[in-house]
Amino acid sequence: MGAPAALPLLLLLACCWAPCWANLSQDDSQPWTSDETVVAGSTVVLKCQVKNHENSSLQWSNPAQQTLYFGEKRALRDNRIQLVKSTAHELSISISNVALADEGEYTCSIFTMPVRTAKALITVLGIPQKPVITGYKSSLQEKETTTLKCQSSGSKPAARLTWRKGEKELQGEPTRVQEDPNDTPTAKIRPDPPHPREGQKLLLYCEGRGNPVPQQYLWEKEGSVPPLKITQDSALIFPFLNKSDSGTYGCTATSNMGSYKAYYTLNVNDPSPVPSSSSTYHAIIGGIVAFIVFLLLILFIFLGHYLIRHKGTYLTHEAKGSDDAPDADTAIINAEGGQSGGDDKKEYFI
Repeated sequence: MGAPAALPLLLLLACCWAPCWANLSQDDSQPWTSDETVVAGSTVVLKCQVKNHENSSLQWSNPAQQTLYFGEKRALRDNRIQLVKSTAHELSISISNVALADEGEYTCSIFTMPVRTAKALITVLGIPQKPVITGYKSSLQEKETTTLKCQSSGSKPAARLTWRKGEKELQGEPTRVQEDPNDTPTAKIRPDPPHPREGQKLLLYCEGRGNPVPQQYLWEKEGSVPPLKITQDSALIFPFLNKSDSGTYGCTATSNMGSYKAYYTLNVNDPSPVPSSSSTYHAIIGGIVAFIVFLLLILFIFLGHYLIRHKGTYLTHEAKGSDDAPDADTAIINAEGGQSGGDDKKEYFI
């Protein structure tokens, strides 16, 4: 076969192989992950890998499509989620203390053109709670009967319950599976006493609610590392308060259904202390004295006004008998005559 005849064949082979190379390049840019099954309360690791990153970073998102990590940068404030490994070809994160609420489909994305994603399904297995037996109230008489009921919650999948008397297994009614009315936990911090002062003993209670009730409490202080306390007891105790204890405290209540964080700001130098009974008594006395002073001031104003209006009002009888005089001279003579008669001048104050 000559060179001119072989040229069309080479072009045909090149056209056939071109899509294959293109698909191979696209597959290299497709990330891949794996599904994970984990027991509630333990830790799971999510790993996402890609061969050809095309100068783009990998990203992990939770089932609510909230970004957890973009490369090595944390996006969601959740201390349970930590970075394990971040390179151009891999992004691995861990989720500790996994709860039933963490179950779902997580997404790994790489922002190429177009954007490529991979899914990882996390399945959380719930640990059954301690069984509770009900129906027994008091001792039974011979030939009396009673019905005992055994219940356990929090298991996923549903637990199988069996009755035993010693080593012998008993036959009972078939186990009935009922979905728990589970809900995510909530928490609230309650101080005791409500208005702490320097030198006092303070207890901060983290009151967790939910079904199931939170079993673990994590106490933290903002700006302080590591955590103050991790325990099943919900109280944080300050035996003797001082100024250095001031700050913002957080309590994370955790159950199989998730976690909730509550905050409390402690200010030892409270500018508004609780009013005492003595200060209240002094305030009442001060109010009464002020009212009496006000009444006296009003009385003095009215008395002064009365005296000013009646000052210098006189009626004299110096010219008695002059009213009938025909002229001024006669009036003077009559007046003088009246005086010579020995009448004294009298003044009357009205």
